[in-house]
Amino acid sequence: MYLPEAELKIFIPNFNPLIFQYLNETNYQNILVIWFHYFQTKKNKMKDLRYPIGNFELRPYDEVTKNEWLNDFRNLPKDLENVVKNLNQNQLDTPYREGGWTVQQVVHHLADSHMNCYIYFKLTLTEDLPIIKDYNENDWSNTTDVLHTPISFSINLLYALHQRWADLLSSLSNDEWQKKFFHPTHKIEISLWDMYTVYVWHGKHHIAHIKNLIETKGW
Repeated sequence: MYLPEAELKIFIPNFNPLIFQYLNETNYQNILVIWFHYFQTKKNKMKDLRYPIGNFELRPYDEVTKNEWLNDFRNLPKDLENVVKNLNQNQLDTPYREGGWTVQQVVHHLADSHMNCYIYFKLTLTEDLPIIKDYNENDWSNTTDVLHTPISFSINLLYALHQRWADLLSSLSNDEWQKKFFHPTHKIEISLWDMYTVYVWHGKHHIAHIKNLIETKGW
């Protein structure tokens, strides 16, 4: 898939034109990797706090990995609940890093983001290369419900959502895993398997943000 340099600049900050030719000689998977990897081009404390479990990495489809991740997917709501269950509201209102979201925002973000991605999966399974609707996660993380609704509601939502999502994922055929949707912001086609890879990482990534904060504060 050919991507013009102007489009690459949209979603790769500090875009280096020297890699332009290389990117256009590779497939969308290379672009997905760069999308998640550019944040750690400089190793410093801030970057470590943003990516406590390391970079997202794509993995090829295989049954063993799929089933291991399904267990992780089913367990994510419980893992999240266990991490935050003893935090008071002042602690929930603490950013996990300087300039970052609060714990409260992180929890509600997980619900918002995973609801959106679940819909991406449903659209992709029932339509031919659907164009998904993107959203601004920072704007979503500052709406009134995120700032003031108790996090228990989003945790309960994630229990129900991940049960349905995992049941759906466990039923997919090899061909269905390779079905794709089109991302209008990044101008790429993304397979369900690759998006699954992203979201297995995504949940662990944000739980690690909260764990690191608790450890740093000694809570």
